[in-house]
Amino acid sequence: MGGKKFGVLLCAEDSDFVKKMYGGYFGVFVKMLAEEGETWDLYRVACGEFPDDDEVESYDGFVISGSSRDAHGNDAWICRLLTLLTKLDSLKKKVLGICFGHQILSRALGGKSGRAITGWDIGIRTVHLSSSSKIFSSLKIPALLSIYEIHRDEVWELPPKAELIAWSEKTGVEMFKYGDHIMGIQGHPEYTKDILLNLIDRLVKLNFILDSETEDLKAKVLAREPDREAWRRLCLNFLKGGL
Repeated sequence: MGGKKFGVLLCAEDSDFVKKMYGGYFGVFVKMLAEEGETWDLYRVACGEFPDDDEVESYDGFVISGSSRDAHGNDAWICRLLTLLTKLDSLKKKVLGICFGHQILSRALGGKSGRAITGWDIGIRTVHLSSSSKIFSSLKIPALLSIYEIHRDEVWELPPKAELIAWSEKTGVEMFKYGDHIMGIQGHPEYTKDILLNLIDRLVKLNFILDSETEDLKAKVLAREPDREAWRRLCLNFLKGGL
């Protein structure tokens, strides 16, 4: 009793692979972030499952997943999610947005997102962390961290009063922080190598990328490991610490 309570706002459809290996993307997030004594709930917001207004108050924080949809779109569930995120901001609830979640948070707070001018970013990307952010200095996080990326949209313009805390050669806004309660990460700290390799195969089948590109993409993924433990510590400290 008395343990912290978190919700995952799932904006993606679980692939057969992720369901079989991890129990869905919810299982992936729980494996990375959940600790003993906590309650973690799943809301499939892309399917219209949202927490009731009176339930929201009982949560310590929320995580927003990636999605195959566009954060700048106006699907009914996306508009409903924007309303929920505005409420979570007003309640100062901790909210961590990943990929699509990062972009939709920016939009909800007054920023802008859209297609990346430089196209898809797929693989492992080195991210530059701001030396002025207290998040990284307090955790002794290095100035450079590598992370899995798979996206073709990006944050174009940060919300007013948001702080840019990480960028890369490919993407200008890799991370942002808004107050002490909201943080967005463009990459995927929760992904494993097999999830990313499987997603590359899915993108080929959907004709989002060319079959001729896959060998090179997969070789680059297999050649390096992201800094998963550092990202896990960072996410845990943001959601459950005092930052």
